[in-house]
Amino acid sequence: MNSFERKWHLWRHTRKLAWHGRRPNLAIPYYTVAGHLELGDYTHFRNNPTFRAYGDGKIIFGDRCGTSWGVLIEARELVRVENYVGIAEYTHITDTTWDFSGSEGGRATARMITKPVTIGERSFIGSGCYIGPGVTIGESAVVTPHSVVLRDVGPLEVWGGNPARKIAHRVEGVPESVRREVEAAIAAHGIGLDRYHQLKPARGLAKLFRRKRHE
Repeated sequence: MNSFERKWHLWRHTRKLAWHGRRPNLAIPYYTVAGHLELGDYTHFRNNPTFRAYGDGKIIFGDRCGTSWGVLIEARELVRVENYVGIAEYTHITDTTWDFSGSEGGRATARMITKPVTIGERSFIGSGCYIGPGVTIGESAVVTPHSVVLRDVGPLEVWGGNPARKIAHRVEGVPESVRREVEAAIAAHGIGLDRYHQLKPARGLAKLFRRKRHE
């Protein structure tokens, strides 16, 4: 993709947003937005994500987070993705579902259930997951690929399966050999800043089309 194409995609995609922070990476051909979507600083998306907020619903991303290919997020109330979150390809996150119990008809006769969803800071959602209404993913948690999450996930916990359950903890019960290996790697290579810390403040095209945050 050449420089002109990148600027064109950035221009037309930022026009779809309720608000965005510094340097959103929206240089992608296909990007579907309906309703209220806010992006924090340095958000990054791969091709063909879909964000649908119905009525007064909102989808809000924090800073330095984003999605891989084909992610679908839907909100009738609120889906909040906090800072430094990664969401892998073809994951579906929604704050709404339908309860068919006691109903013999289709969706039109079912009871709609809507509860806010929060994806906690520094967490990671694997490929092809489903995150359902009312779920809170705790800070620094991990959801393994192709999991169906219908309950809250605690901080630093690793969940997987259908329905998802806790299968591990990121720091508790780690074998001493693994801990020594990680400590040695940090001592040898250090922990660097992410690439955006080395960039200057937003200017030019991204700044030109920034909009005031909707309260």
